[in-house]
Amino acid sequence: PGAEDKAAPGHGDREEAAPAPKKRRLAAGERYVPPPRKLSTGVSFNAVHFAETSYYFEGGLRKVRPYYYDFRTYCKGRWVGRSLLHVFSTEFRAQPLAYYRAAARAGRLRLNEEPVRDLDIVLKNNDFLRNTVHRHEPPVTAQPIQILAEDEEVVVVDKPSSLPVHPCGRFRHNTVIFILGKEHDLKELHTIHRLDRMTSGVLMFAKTTEVSKRIDEQVRERQLEKEYVCRVVGEFPEHEVVCEEPILVVSYKVGVCRVDPRGKSCKTIFQRLSYNGKSSVVKCLPLTGRTHQIRVHLQYLGHPIVNDPIYNMEAWGPERGKGGKIHKTDEELLEALVEEHRSKQSLDILGISEEDLNCSAENKDCGDSGDCTKAAQAGAINENSCTDRDTQDPRRSDTAACPLASDTNLEAIEKNEELDSYKNGDKERGEKSWEEKDPLCVECKVTRRDPSPKELVMYLHALRYKGADFEYCSKMPEWAMEDWEE
Repeated sequence: PGAEDKAAPGHGDREEAAPAPKKRRLAAGERYVPPPRKLSTGVSFNAVHFAETSYYFEGGLRKVRPYYYDFRTYCKGRWVGRSLLHVFSTEFRAQPLAYYRAAARAGRLRLNEEPVRDLDIVLKNNDFLRNTVHRHEPPVTAQPIQILAEDEEVVVVDKPSSLPVHPCGRFRHNTVIFILGKEHDLKELHTIHRLDRMTSGVLMFAKTTEVSKRIDEQVRERQLEKEYVCRVVGEFPEHEVVCEEPILVVSYKVGVCRVDPRGKSCKTIFQRLSYNGKSSVVKCLPLTGRTHQIRVHLQYLGHPIVNDPIYNMEAWGPERGKGGKIHKTDEELLEALVEEHRSKQSLDILGISEEDLNCSAENKDCGDSGDCTKAAQAGAINENSCTDRDTQDPRRSDTAACPLASDTNLEAIEKNEELDSYKNGDKERGEKSWEEKDPLCVECKVTRRDPSPKELVMYLHALRYKGADFEYCSKMPEWAMEDWEE
């Protein structure tokens, strides 16, 4: 994967340009590789992307019907001269080779848009690989996205908790960008700032490149003010509290940060609004935009957000990370966090699955792990791809889970004539690109507990977003009322 894995979009898939020039004369037995296609820099999704699948609502959750999706990637330099079989066996070990043989037989692996007949084919520079997978997305809250303001320049919404802003990790259709496009006909939106997946509140989009650039300039000049409200454990001090502890990313895959002297500098101002005898409502003014900044600083101060699924967990120790005292290595901390969620069957709350973790473990030592997680069967990157960092590149790589499957089962599937109906992809499936069940998909055979709507709410809300010439506010959440009780 070269340019293409970066092109797989935070905002949209890039369209290919005109066909390549004439083929040059080939030596005897030489395989022709078309020159790389120019990729446009468009940032929007279109009707084809929105039509990939549909939503349904169940138990207070918004769910996405499983659908077929193409991961596309150019051949990496280190793959040149190696066979596809070798690349799959060394860099994509989260899937057994029997899976790739079955996928090839089903016509789901294409090299330069030609079906792969032989996994022993040797890769060349500029080879373009397309891998069709059956994609499952975690459910999110069924709470609707409320539009706070809209004019010819901007759209401002009140984002519900549990929704990523744009496609990332295992999320594509269950994102604010897709829901606005599919259900409100709001397309070609430019992301100005982000909110963590579990954070609710004011979220602003520009409708044009010019407006986006103008507000980006305000971001760079630190002219924007963001005000959050949250409910934290215990009695927060009455006086103003300023926290300037540096923050370090522990894991982009699981989505965990902590205070560390080697981290990036940041500053948050806190002011208590109320206390009900058990928990406090606190106003937060982040003066920088680090990943999970408010959540990490509150944990450090000994007042984590009441229902924070990362920073208010037993895995951090008896004091839950207060004062930066963790007494675990980063690896031990991550293992403890994952195990705590695994025991509660709540890995989906983190936006990851058991298969994601298997994939990460398999890929951790296969060269450049970033490449492994971005390529055709990619690893677990969750809400860190959807955080509130104003400087983050929105065109992040679109990734998905890579489920483990047993060789025995897949060898049986490989011989199964049921695959014959899948060989030609959507041609054989008609216009409908989604299918509830797929013979190759391990996810289809797994039953998971759905999160409850309550589990998908975290008590952190972006209340106000103010620039040089605009200010947008949302209503105070119910859980932030002074007389509210759990």
